Amino acid sequence: MKVKSATAKDVPSVIEIKDLKISFGNFEVLKGANLSLFKGENLVVLGKSGTGKSVLIKIIVGLLKADSGLVKVLESDVESLIYKDLLKLRLRIGFSFQNSALYDSMTIRENLEFPLVRNRRELKKQEINAAVEEVLEAVGLSQTINQMPSELSGGQRKRIGIARTLILKPEIMLYDEPTAGLDPITCFEINNLINQVQEQYKTSSIIITHDLTCAKEVGNRVAMLLDGKFEHQGTFDEIFSSTDALIKPFYDYNFIQ
Repeated sequence: MKVKSATAKDVPSVIEIKDLKISFGNFEVLKGANLSLFKGENLVVLGKSGTGKSVLIKIIVGLLKADSGLVKVLESDVESLIYKDLLKLRLRIGFSFQNSALYDSMTIRENLEFPLVRNRRELKKQEINAAVEEVLEAVGLSQTINQMPSELSGGQRKRIGIARTLILKPEIMLYDEPTAGLDPITCFEINNLINQVQEQYKTSSIIITHDLTCAKEVGNRVAMLLDGKFEHQGTFDEIFSSTDALIKPFYDYNFIQ
């Protein structure tokens, strides 16, 4: 079940983006974008391909540098962080990749252990085992612990990718096209999992998607990226009751056969 939406009146923001601009050559991608992610909410960022959704994510985690504007994450100005502090910040952010990003040569157990072995070297083997079992149970795939990624379905690999992200107990989750390439039933399962993660792990999440069913099912709030700016923000119903001529075709593409 989707957690109730957060608002600026009752909770702080964990991400603040102000007047964000970035261009590649002569092509302007973000043209003064403003966005807030509030603690505990699922925020869906909607937009057509090539509008800058993934660019936004990369700027948030410091993989890309904006031309101008402010990006504040968990009270840190990303632009001003030295590399050591940027790495520490990234450990507080979970990134669920579109392709799951699992290591094909490792078992599921080894894939899940890897972030802990690399970043939490003080943990004992027993603690690592407990953490692996916890996240596998959370995504409903305890039985896959000794399997290889190649033995899993696309939906299962997506779930394991989310589990590997959760194992470091991030405060913020960033989902990049979580339902892309999945069948409708698996999409339904992934949407439920995103809501479960929000409730169980108390995460604040940005979900990048062009899938309106996903947006409607998981988003407490939706921000529509149009022409480099977030021109419309609100609930799903508020966004798609707009008379903006750029929004209706987006809705029609998803829902009208």
